[in-house]
Amino acid sequence: MARQLDYHTLRDIFTRFQAAEPEPRGELDHVNAFTLLVAVVLSAQATDVGVNRATQALFKVADTPERMLALGEEALTLHIRTIGLYRNKAKNVIRLSQILVEEYGGCVPNSRAALQSLPGVGRKTANVVLNTWWGYPAQAVDTHIFRIGNRTGICPGKDVEAVERAIEDNVPVDFQRHAHHWLILHGRYTCRARKPACGTCLIRDLCPYEDKTL
Repeated sequence: MARQLDYHTLRDIFTRFQAAEPEPRGELDHVNAFTLLVAVVLSAQATDVGVNRATQALFKVADTPERMLALGEEALTLHIRTIGLYRNKAKNVIRLSQILVEEYGGCVPNSRAALQSLPGVGRKTANVVLNTWWGYPAQAVDTHIFRIGNRTGICPGKDVEAVERAIEDNVPVDFQRHAHHWLILHGRYTCRARKPACGTCLIRDLCPYEDKTL
């Protein structure tokens, strides 16, 4: 685990991320808060590409909790059968849709506690929804962020919650809203697990990682 980088280095890093991608976006397709929530629930242990492929037709017929309930669990299962753990995910989506209708008037709540009370919704999922849909500076730490946070010293921590706190405590506030998107994209396409693309990395000179590739 690398040491936590200092404030000035972090500001330089995120200034470069911002210059390269001023408005980073998540890669899950959605049309409203509900479809975003469903897409994130479906994305656990699955790729965004695979989820988008499955939801392309699904969201045309079930883009609200009410329409999802009308579709039903069996038909939903057929739509998402190419996604890992699809049977359990289908059960969770139907159950959360029922709760949204009965307790929230069909709307997706915008508090972390309320979101995490829904079936299949953990802290990371709640943070993605809060950040992507409402613009709240919530930090959704996935495997990419955990890896590069510790590899680079941007946000080191022994577990995902520690990494989340490291972002909140150390990344300058003006970069907080998009921090997790920049880090996810950097981890997904540049600072990869097995063979990081250090030769084309825009923060190579600021990164203390000792085993840089050419």
